[in-house]
Order: sequence, then C-alpha cells, then structure tokens
Amino acid sequence: MKSMRRGSNVRGNWMRQFHQARGDAPTLVCFPHAGGSASAFFSLSATLSASGVVLVAQYPGRQDRLDEPVLEDLHEMADQAVEALELWLDGPLALFGHSMGSAMAYEVALRMERWHGVSPVGLIVSGRAAPSVRQDRGIHLRDDDGIVAHMVELAGTPPALLADKEFPTTVIPPLRADFKAVETYQDLSGSKVACPIRSYCGEQDAGVSREGVLKWREHTTASFTAAFLDGGHFYLQQREPEMARAISRDLVSFTARGRRAERSATTV
Repeated sequence: MKSMRRGSNVRGNWMRQFHQARGDAPTLVCFPHAGGSASAFFSLSATLSASGVVLVAQYPGRQDRLDEPVLEDLHEMADQAVEALELWLDGPLALFGHSMGSAMAYEVALRMERWHGVSPVGLIVSGRAAPSVRQDRGIHLRDDDGIVAHMVELAGTPPALLADKEFPTTVIPPLRADFKAVETYQDLSGSKVACPIRSYCGEQDAGVSREGVLKWREHTTASFTAAFLDGGHFYLQQREPEMARAISRDLVSFTARGRRAERSATTV
C-alpha cells in the first residue's frame, strides 16, 4: 500500500470539529455511513466533546464539499482521509465508524500503522460485518427510485429529505458512489490492526449477520468485544445516548490499556 500525496487541499477539506473539547480523552475520529455527511454525527459530537476532541470526516460531494467529485473506491477514500489526519498523529487517536464508516475507519487504521508506524488506541465499528465479508446487494446498480426505496427500507433518512425535489441531483450521486465503494470492497488479505476493536450492531439489522459482526475478531491482534443493541441498521439514531456512553467507556478502556503498555515498556 502506498501513500498518496495530494497536498494541503485534501488535508484541509476532510475533517470537521463542531464543538470545543472539554476533556483530554484520545481524539475521536468519526466516519459516517454511505450517503452520510459530517452533520450526521453533530449531536454525538456535542456529547462526546465533553471528553475530548471529536473530528468528523466530511466525504467529497456533499454539503460544503458538494462541488468536489465523489469517490467510488473505498481505498482511495481512506488514502485521502489518513493524509488529512497527519496533523493529529502526534497524539492518541481512536477511530469510530458506522456502516460504511466502519470499513473506512478500519482502512484508515491500517494506513496509520503501515505508513506512519502509529496505531490508533482503539477502533470502534458499528452496523457492519467484518472487512473480510463481502456486502454486495447491487444497490449501486439500481436506478434512482431503487436507491430511494432502499433508503426508505433502512429508515435512516428523514422523510423530508427523501421528498425534497433536489434529492435526485444532490443526494443520489454521493449515495450511489458510496454504495459502489462499499459494495465492491472486501479485504481477504488477512490484515489485522494492532489496536483493540469494539463492535456494535442493531439486533434487528437484516443486512448484517451476527456471524459477520463476530468476524471482526479476525482483524485485530489485540482484544475484541461485540455488543448487539435493540434496533435496525440505524439503531444508532434511536440509541444515541446509550452509544455515547458506550463510546466514552471504550475511550477510557483504550486509555488505560495505553498506560499499561507504557508502564510495561519502561520496566523492560
């Protein structure tokens, strides 16, 4: 895997910080779902910023990046995202992603370790099977109505947005690109990250199997835990306070693990 150097424009466009940090927990970098934008994590950022810095990725082709071309390859997206994070690599980072964002977070973690020799303190994934599990239902090949029908089925997009007359021209293109990126993605290389992985999923998420979630354990050389919460694919929206508490606990656990590793290193 080879680093892509695209200059300050890439670094400057990717990350958003909505709230002032009020603690010293590891910086948490969040990656939205397919079709999602940084604002999807605005309220979660408001809560978690009480513990530390929260950065949210803004993918190209949406909101304030609407004029930029969308990306259809998840590896290229991760290439650009990890370059954008170079300014924060001198401190502890934890990564969190939901659905497609989980694969993004994992690929960013791999690049941090391979390109920079820096491992995240922890990886939190949500609503997605492991990278080794192919998730291709051909959604990116559907017509516009078919993509809208899928979003209705997932029940994660506000009805007002779906009914907006500009939806086909402003939202469908990044949605289709994201679905292509995630549906053509699979990691069969046997790659593993060196940090712990915490996995969460909705009990009633018909698109993600329990077996697929548990396969995340094969992608880390550190510890792995999985938890299933009541809800469907976008359980995160209905259970955000609970998830915020869980993520906060994970950050505390990651920090404690890092301190134990530091103490062990100094006594050797």
